[in-house]
Amino acid sequence: MNVLTEKQIRTSFVNCSRREAAQLALPLDLAETRWDRLDVFGWIDRKAPLRAYVVVPVDDTLVGIALRSPERSAARRSAVCAWCEDVYATGDVSMYVAPRAGAAGRKGDTLGTLICTTFECSRNVRRTPTIVEAGDDPAALVARRIEGLRTRSAGFARQVLRES
Repeated sequence: MNVLTEKQIRTSFVNCSRREAAQLALPLDLAETRWDRLDVFGWIDRKAPLRAYVVVPVDDTLVGIALRSPERSAARRSAVCAWCEDVYATGDVSMYVAPRAGAAGRKGDTLGTLICTTFECSRNVRRTPTIVEAGDDPAALVARRIEGLRTRSAGFARQVLRES
């Protein structure tokens, strides 16, 4: 992912008002972010922990999506993230719900998916594969994981953009 500025992040949001995008709490460490190791950029709102945001590259544009988590329960079930599909990092996955963009979202249409709670998907897909997973070509497996994350996250963003 290319380095993103505050302005690029705020203007990328498709499912909230401009005012909401202007007021959302960005991560404090934008300057320290390792952009070269990110395929999606997500964070939890430090002021409202049931809200989260993610910026996903879709084709040649950025799609920012406001999310909400229906719960932050201490008793979570293990689940597989729909984006990174990491079978080892199953303990910290949450259901996130996004209003659809445009009129559909204003009517209350939403879309939900399971995502790593703290948006560690980019790290998870770059995890060194076990011998059983990788076989003779671990680099090819990591490349397929990265491509899969990019494809699945962009697919979710496209669904948010779709009117129905």
